[in-house]
Amino acid sequence: MKPRTLRRRLRIEALTVLLAARVAVRFVSPGRLLAWAARQPRRPQRFADPDLAAQVAAAVDHVGSKTGAVCLPRALATQAMLRRRGIASRLCLGIARDDGSLAAHAWVEIGQQVIIGETDPASGPAYTQVAQFG
Repeated sequence: MKPRTLRRRLRIEALTVLLAARVAVRFVSPGRLLAWAARQPRRPQRFADPDLAAQVAAAVDHVGSKTGAVCLPRALATQAMLRRRGIASRLCLGIARDDGSLAAHAWVEIGQQVIIGETDPASGPAYTQVAQFG
């Protein structure tokens, strides 16, 4: 498949999954949502293309920036797309103090590498991981 075609297909899938994730965040209970996020891929792909995770994250970031999605739906959509391809990942939730108030953030990791939701330490608070799923 041509890279341009793959990118287009990933973006279309990202739009669909991201919209579903936004609806789920709004209407599904947190317990069910996080239990869903903790599921492992049915058929793990040990030898998956190493660039595929980055391409999925880029597609979700592109669509998320156009639709105004926040970090939790983006992380859920990325994890769902990776799980569909048999790539195991972890959805991480963190908190930080930001000028006297609490700030929350969600990101996805594979191994020790952050795939989506990485924060710049110079621009914002450092988040402390409080939970991980998957």
